Amino acid sequence: MDKRGLFDLGGKVAVVSGAASGMGQAGAIALAAHGATVVMLDRNAEGMDRTRATIEAAGGRAIARLHDVSSVEAAAELFSWIDGAYGRVDFLANIAGEGMLLDPLEVTAAQVRQVLENLVVGRFALCQEAGRRMIRQGGGSIVNTGSIGGVTSLGRGHITYAMAMGAVVQMTRELSTEWAGRGVRVNAFLPAQVTNPGLEQRIAENPAMLEKWLSGIPAGRLGRPEDVQGLLVFLASDASSWITGAIIPLDGGNLAMNAGGTKGPANAS
Repeated sequence: MDKRGLFDLGGKVAVVSGAASGMGQAGAIALAAHGATVVMLDRNAEGMDRTRATIEAAGGRAIARLHDVSSVEAAAELFSWIDGAYGRVDFLANIAGEGMLLDPLEVTAAQVRQVLENLVVGRFALCQEAGRRMIRQGGGSIVNTGSIGGVTSLGRGHITYAMAMGAVVQMTRELSTEWAGRGVRVNAFLPAQVTNPGLEQRIAENPAMLEKWLSGIPAGRLGRPEDVQGLLVFLASDASSWITGAIIPLDGGNLAMNAGGTKGPANAS
């Protein structure tokens, strides 16, 4: 056992969507640091170049692929390329995917379809392509990014996003049940608010939102992209070999706290 011990990813091929920034970037860097060869997916080539430079400067291995995560055809093409380049895939982190904030009274069917394609259909296609190969090779691990909005209601125009994230959670459970007996683990994590340029813009436009979010997070801060690193390495590694179908909050205690709860001393009823 080398210095990485239980969390050694040497010899493993990991696919990470959204690797140009945020949690995808942080996850790709951590996986490479533990020995994985990382196939990075994103629409942002410049961002992936920065991620790759960071990985290679630390002695890791990564390759960037421009990718549309809403496209079923792109998923098939990607894994056909992986077959030729590496002959295996050991880990898939489905992180990328865009939602929209929309009024439930005004949202169109086309907008619903667009969000579902971005967050559900495209992710399922990547799961399906990876799952086929993992089953053939006798094992693998898949992690889907959900949201606390997929299991609780956020309001504020999250209708299509929440519908999609609820589907991601149930997709994870179903695939886990289908594939666990064939060596493929499928888990999901549910972030609360994690800092990114979009979130920072919302705070700038409405500073009161920051106080609202923090009021529901006992840990007292927003998430940071690097908060996902340990979890992804753990779920990619053999250390988590008996964990599948898990829906894991990554939320600073948000889901655990009752809406009427408080974060302070036990001096209020």
